[in-house]
Amino acid sequence: MIEQQIDRLAANLANGLQQQGLSLAVAESCSGGWLAKVLTDVPGCSAWFLGGVVSYSNAAKQRLLSVDHDCLQEFGAVSEPVARQMVVGVCAAFSSNLGVSITGVAGPAGGTADKPVGMVCFAVQNSRGEVLAITQCFDGDREQVRLQAVAFALSLLLEAVAD
Repeated sequence: MIEQQIDRLAANLANGLQQQGLSLAVAESCSGGWLAKVLTDVPGCSAWFLGGVVSYSNAAKQRLLSVDHDCLQEFGAVSEPVARQMVVGVCAAFSSNLGVSITGVAGPAGGTADKPVGMVCFAVQNSRGEVLAITQCFDGDREQVRLQAVAFALSLLLEAVAD
């Protein structure tokens, strides 16, 4: 079940972060804080989890994560360029070694031909400050899309820690 997979991924991430002495911050939109919740479910998370920002509105993305207004206008909130700026902003805000951002269309409404329901953009900033952005499309209802997004973000973070 995906919840068990998420718990395993979070535990493995916690071990990797602790072993390498890294810290983590998260910027979430469509996942609504679910990733931060999963991370803080791990005992001892205060050793490596610095915090997160749930920036659902464009104004919050701009004010709290320093996402550029022009970038939002040109690409939209659900885009790799915005995901990149979100992760850079959250890492700067928390002075973390590592970060991830999630922005997408969880549904059931809000999708378009270019950005269908289930489309989620992610960005990860690794400990060297390099940023990787990737877009995934997930199937299912709102909860399923959000769960898959959380699991995918954890997988990206594990790769960044192993990198």
